[in-house]
Amino acid sequence: MFHEMMKYGITELPLHQLAALLGDPARCAMLASLLDRRALTAGELALRANVSPQAASAHLTKLTERRLIAVETQGRHRYFRLASAEVANMLEALGKVCALPDADDHGAQSPALDSLRFARSCYDHLAGKLAVELTDAMVRGRWITMGQDEFALSRKGRERLTGFGLDIEATVSQRRSFARSCLDWTERRPHIAGALGSALLERLRELKWVVPLRGSRALRITQAGLRGFEREFGVRVPVSN
Repeated sequence: MFHEMMKYGITELPLHQLAALLGDPARCAMLASLLDRRALTAGELALRANVSPQAASAHLTKLTERRLIAVETQGRHRYFRLASAEVANMLEALGKVCALPDADDHGAQSPALDSLRFARSCYDHLAGKLAVELTDAMVRGRWITMGQDEFALSRKGRERLTGFGLDIEATVSQRRSFARSCLDWTERRPHIAGALGSALLERLRELKWVVPLRGSRALRITQAGLRGFEREFGVRVPVSN
């Protein structure tokens, strides 16, 4: 896990201090609430962490000082977000060995948690059972090949994803991992993250195949998505998702 954190650039913070920050349930809940890349107010984060506004302010100050979150001011409002994709990647890496809290986690069998496990946004890419099934379908179709830490895109995959509407050249040129293999924290199997994962989720949203559930990182699959995932990727999505 320490090597994961070094890889994500969180090196100026001693490990014991990072562990202390993440060891507080309220701060951990706040960070998990920001994994869908939305910016939230202190009041919204206080509700999600189930703490008072005063306690939330103290927690947010610590997280901001340690550069795990960033704050933006618009008029009289202050909005908090994760400081970088590296922080999101670190939190996701922690999810490989422990359960991350979530505002929707009200019980192991709750409908909200079922939705979260099926399809959700994780900072800037698709995660959950749907993401794993999409990845498996692309491997079976020889669009991508799986490595230890990264997926490689084949010529066929480049052609198919270009036809799907992705700008592969622009995606490759980004100064980040192209197709990072990310172990899904609910499925315990890999899905595509990195620049390609981000571009894929952006295209799915553009096509309105997936739409966010209000107040949640969970994603709902639309009727267009039900048809499209099967037509384009050979992935059959249950109607009751």
